Order: sequence, then structure tokens, then C-alpha cells
Amino acid sequence: MSNPLLTITDLPDFAAITPADVVPAITELLAGAEAGFAAVTSDAVPADYDAIERGLSLPCERLGVAWGAVGHLNAVADSPALREAYNAMLPAVTEFFTRLGSSEALYAKYKAIAAHADALNPARRQVMRHAVRDFVLGGAELQGEAKARYAAIQERAAALTQSFSEHVLDATDAFAYFASAGELRGVPADVVAAARAAAQAESKDGHKITLQYPSYMPVMQYAEDRALRERLYRAYATRASELGDAKFDNTALMRELLALRQEEAQLLGHASFAETSLVAKMAESPAQVLAFLRDLAQRARPFAEKDLAELRAFAAGELGIAELQAWDVAFASEKLKQARYAFSDEALRPYFTLPGVLDGLFAIVERTFDVQIRADRASVWHESVRFYRVERAGRLIAQFYMDLYARPGKRSGAWMDEVRGRWLRPEGSLQTPVAQLVCNFMAPAGDAPALLTHDDVITLFHETGHGLHHMLTQVDERGVSGISGVEWDAVELPSQFMENFCWEWDVLQQLTSHKDSGAPLPRALFDKMIAAKNYQSGLMTLRQVEFALFDMRLHAEPGSDARVQDVIDEVRREVAVLPPPPFNRMQHSFSHIFAGGYAAGYYSYKWAELLSADAWSAFEEEGVFNAATGRRFLHEVLEQGGARDAIDNFKAFRGREPRIDALLRHQGMS
Repeated sequence: MSNPLLTITDLPDFAAITPADVVPAITELLAGAEAGFAAVTSDAVPADYDAIERGLSLPCERLGVAWGAVGHLNAVADSPALREAYNAMLPAVTEFFTRLGSSEALYAKYKAIAAHADALNPARRQVMRHAVRDFVLGGAELQGEAKARYAAIQERAAALTQSFSEHVLDATDAFAYFASAGELRGVPADVVAAARAAAQAESKDGHKITLQYPSYMPVMQYAEDRALRERLYRAYATRASELGDAKFDNTALMRELLALRQEEAQLLGHASFAETSLVAKMAESPAQVLAFLRDLAQRARPFAEKDLAELRAFAAGELGIAELQAWDVAFASEKLKQARYAFSDEALRPYFTLPGVLDGLFAIVERTFDVQIRADRASVWHESVRFYRVERAGRLIAQFYMDLYARPGKRSGAWMDEVRGRWLRPEGSLQTPVAQLVCNFMAPAGDAPALLTHDDVITLFHETGHGLHHMLTQVDERGVSGISGVEWDAVELPSQFMENFCWEWDVLQQLTSHKDSGAPLPRALFDKMIAAKNYQSGLMTLRQVEFALFDMRLHAEPGSDARVQDVIDEVRREVAVLPPPPFNRMQHSFSHIFAGGYAAGYYSYKWAELLSADAWSAFEEEGVFNAATGRRFLHEVLEQGGARDAIDNFKAFRGREPRIDALLRHQGMS
């Protein structure tokens, strides 16, 4: 039988890929990439952009697509056999790309091309600028033992990040509590029904509650049983730590990763990993990031203190909770919101049926960005996955998968990833981009449609924004098309920009249809939702600043590997108004910075939020569905990808430098 990883001519045959395919396919593709690497670094191949594209980019892209498919399956359909196969090839893949990125011979060819960059088009000049920078960051200027040590660090770090991710997934999947009906008093009926069905599927009594977010969060928000909330909070807050199952403990992995990152930075001539990380970002220094975060914390603190005082008073006076604990916060916050605004998140859910939300989302994208979205067919990894095509004037410009439901073996959270990027290939054909949009919503029960919370809808729009950034690019150079080459602290701009649509009356009329009546969201309920929009925004802002400050300090302070808990404790004393209990081990499941590419970059969410809020203010000024504004955002931001610096894209759209005013106003903190 043919190996599906070796026969990818268009899209991966996800349904056909088995763990047994991984090692032979990736081994063969690595050999092809090695041959291309050897050829282009020989004296026989000139220092020519097109020659390197033909000789090296083609086999490397083929390897990247196949390895990306394996990595994707590892994230959304984990199994012991697939995990074993993935981990078997991870060192070899890491070693190859590390050697590629640190090759003196290849670096010399790129420097020679860059020296005559004026002969290249603007996108290719940007590729060359990034390539020369990345060779330096990849250790190309290191010699002897330093170079060998750099390579060893990359291989070990790749293994550690994979283990970290596996521990979080396994610790999450390992927990289950079978609650009685009485313990679930106050929890929405559909959540209770789903929990009962999950228990019955295992021939168990009671209701199965897990640490998967669609199961965990509604219980924390609505369960009147305080002991149940504490039980679940402890389990969630201690996942993958020394306070849980020892085989999932990430303590040693975090310490080793931080030490390796610091060593890598020193090899490259930087004082800290944070300095290394920021070389390719918009922010200029760790000090600038720390100042930005502390300024934001100072602005948010009075609002957060007011939020907390009100919550404590309400919990004591109305709920009988004399001393507010971490496991009470979501519950008391939801009750206070209901009391203050006569509004509950649950009141919205019947209006946000997934089919209706998708129809509305697609209509908005089509109207704003002059495209059409159609259902399409492809091989998928799970029966619930859907596949679509994006067209303009009848011409295919992109495709994307949607995998929206939580399930065992699937990594938690939400993300966008690429199957392939837009690329005018060396042989002359145009490769269109393909994206994967992944969420973890509660799956529908029976024939009823899945119901989303408003937060779920925001998450869906967020990931779609990333997808649009990847798919609507008009750049033909793979290294800077779509999200490729975009500074990490600007890559959240389109995703956070798209979230704003979720608060517009005209938009919600398109998104909503009651599960029973089909009626759109009533204006009275929308008004309550808007009144509650900035509810506890001070607390939420400080929480994000806490995570970002912790991340930046960990990676900016040599020796932090030995004092991870001390650092998070110090950060909480500095910015948190409601510190979590001492047993909280958030850092042990902080996959963004230990397994997800956000190391010394978590601040990007707030940094890019400033950009996105200011960008959205143009739509507020000119009209949410103003065609000219939508086209300008399309042409100056989405289509440009990484071919221009992000700040130049922003200024081309907005006509000026970014300002913080819109961010503060949007969050009710102006």
C-alpha cells in the first residue's frame, strides 16, 4: 500500500494516515530534504534566490506539510501509537531544521543574495532580511563546541515541550468526577444532560464532570455546591504539578526548559532569552515590554479593586460567602452579573446555535472582505470536522478545516494552524493557502444543534481572524505570505480585530436564531449584554497582565529556572488584587509559554489588543460595514501578511501611529 504521507499532492489524506506511516515517510522525506540541502550548499549551485527555491524550498516544504499533518493529528487525535511515532521522529526533524538554520554554507549564500537585494521585489527583500536575521538567531555564526551545544539545546528543548504538552493533556484527561444530581443543582440543563450521557457511555452512575473546559467551566459558574466547586478548582489548578499525579508533573521540565533557553541566549550573545525572543518582534527590549505591562496594570488597578470590592460585598451579603475563595469567583461573578444586569450568559446560549453562528460569521466575512465561502470535501481526522473553500469571483483563493468540539485525546484550547501557505511555486503554479481552525466547544447532544456561549462565539471569531490573515494574503513568497514572517506580537491583531464584530447589534441579528423559535436575539437582551460587556474588565486585564509579566520575567531574569514559584508569587503580589491560593500551579499547565511558541511573548495579546482596538475604531468612525474601510483593512493588513513590517501595515491602514485610547475605552477604563 502507498504511504499517504508520501503521496500528498494537494491535501493530506488525514483519514488514511496511521501511526505506522509516520517513521518510514518522515525518514524518506528527510532524506529528500537532506539531498536538497547538500545540493544548494555546493559550489555548483549559485547564490541565486530561484535556485534555492527549486533545490531546497521544494523538498523542505514537502517535508513540512507531511510533518505538520503528523503534528496536527498528535494535537487533535492523540493515541499511544501516534505519540510514540511522533516522538520517534521528533529528534531527527528538529536536528535537520536546526542544522539547516545554522548552516554556514547556506548562510553565506543568503548573505550573498541579500547583498544584492535591490534586484529583488519587495516581498523577496523582506524574505532575505528575515532569513539573514534568523540565521544569526539559528546559530549560523557559532563555531565548534558552541554550535554543537546550540544544536543539542534545540533537540532537547523540542522533546521537553512535547512532554510538557503531553503531561497537560494526560493530566486533564485522567480526571473525572461522577457527581450526583444534587451536586449539580443550578447547572444548566444541557450541561447536566451532557454529563449524564458521558457517564452512561461508560456504564457509570451519576454525571461525568471532567477538566475539559466545556464541562469544567459551567460547573464553576453555576453549581451551588461549594464543595464541588472547590474539588474541581483544586484538580484544575494543580494539573501536571507536584501536587497531582507524579507521572504528569511538569516541574522538572519547566526548570530545564528555562535553563536551556537562557543558555541558548548566552550562546547567541544576549543577556537573556527575552532579548533573543524580541529580536524578531515589534517590541524593542524586555524593559519596554515590562514598562508597557506595568503601565497597563496601573491603569487597570483602580477598576479591578472596585470590581473585587463589589464582588466580595455581594458574595457576603447575598450568597452567604463570608470569605471569597478562588473557587467562588466564577460563581459569585455570574450571580452578581445576573443581579446587576438581569442578564446571564445562559440566557444567550439558546440563540447561539452553531449552524446559525457559522452562517452569520461566513456572511460577515463575505461582506467585509469580498469573498464567498462554500462547503467543500476533504479527508478528515474526525467525523465532526468540516471543510470549506474560499472563493473570489468564482476563483479558489483558500480552503480551511473546522474542528470545533472537545473530546478525549484532543488538546484543550483553541488555535489556528496552517496546512500550507500561499506560494508561487518554482515551477510556476500558484499554491493556495489552507488553514485549520480548532476549538473545544461542547458537542451537541442527539439531534439538537450545538449551543455556544457568547465567549465561545468570540473564540470562534478570534480563530477565524487568524485564519483570514493566513488565507486572504496576496503575497506569493511563502516565507512572508499569510501569517509567515509576521512579528509575533502583531500576529494577534486580525484575530482580536474580528472579536469586535461579536458586540455589534447588526451582526448579532445575523448570528442568532433561537434553537426553538428561530427568532434572532431580542434587542432587550442585547442591551443587557452590552451593559455587562465591561463587567470586571479591570480584574480580567490584571489577570492577563499577571500572566504576561510572569512570562517576561521568567525569560528576562537569569536564574529564574530555580525560582519559578517565587517569580509567580512576586508577580501576584505586584499586580493581583485577588491572589489565588498557595496550591495554585497555573504555570504547570501554561502551555502557551512552555509548549506553544509564546515564550517571552505572552505580552503579545495585550500589545496586539492595543493595535486591534485602534484598528476597529476606524470601523466605529466610518461604519461597521463600510465597504471602503473593510477593503482598506483587507489590502493593507490581511493581504500584506509579513511582506511589510506590522507597524507599516497598521499605519497604512490607520494613517498614523497606534494609540492606547481605543483599548482603554473599549474596556471601560478610559
